Amino acid sequence: MKKHVLNLTVLSAEKMAGKYVLLRLTCDEPLPEMLPGQFAELRVDGSPTTFLRRPISINYVDRECNELWFLIAEVGDGTRRLASLRRGDFLNCVIPLGNGFTMPASASERTLLVGGGVGVAPLLYLGECLRQMGSTPTFLLGARSAADLLELEQFKRIGRVFVTTEDGSAGEKGFVTAHSILRDEQFDRIYTCGPKPMMVAVGKFAVSNDIWCEVSLENKMACGLGACLCCVEKTTEGNVCVCTEGPVLNILKLLWLH
Repeated sequence: MKKHVLNLTVLSAEKMAGKYVLLRLTCDEPLPEMLPGQFAELRVDGSPTTFLRRPISINYVDRECNELWFLIAEVGDGTRRLASLRRGDFLNCVIPLGNGFTMPASASERTLLVGGGVGVAPLLYLGECLRQMGSTPTFLLGARSAADLLELEQFKRIGRVFVTTEDGSAGEKGFVTAHSILRDEQFDRIYTCGPKPMMVAVGKFAVSNDIWCEVSLENKMACGLGACLCCVEKTTEGNVCVCTEGPVLNILKLLWLH
């Protein structure tokens, strides 16, 4: 898929729960084709301590409004600078990068999308693409508390939403892999993104129940083009660059379960 370097215009920067900010952007020309699960490299301007672009998942693409969304977690100088952007500012992006989630062959396949923390970001666009093909995705979203749940209303407009929180302040108390829906319903495909321990647990559940599963890795990246080799992941097929061979990989290719 062709890569583009675009200067996007910030429409809004909405402060969300805790350290999260939702950036909504647009440009004068139609946005390029993007797959759910792909990411962008965002240039950080005005930060004397940030020299590299920041890899950020594609959160949502609104074709009717020609909008692209990024969910930013403020974890360092670079992301704090991105989160400080305001309406009318410009943001230089290299997009789209990496590969995307594998879409089901039929809308009748039952899909479960499991996310934790900022890892819910790529699942929103994936859910919308599933909805557009006639499927009704099921979302299972985990967070520390109710205050940490992100984009719940957007998820609810796309499919069914189930929640776990570690403190029990919303949904079922505990981790996503302990939610009752995993006992009560059966799924053909599981897609997941979030903290590695959560993805390992989801992967183990999928494999033990013979469910096809893809994970979106969040390895540290620099170039986003496979040149710097800082995002290498060991797999059953050897070492791969997550920025080019991923970030989406089938769970069976990873060594986590071996």
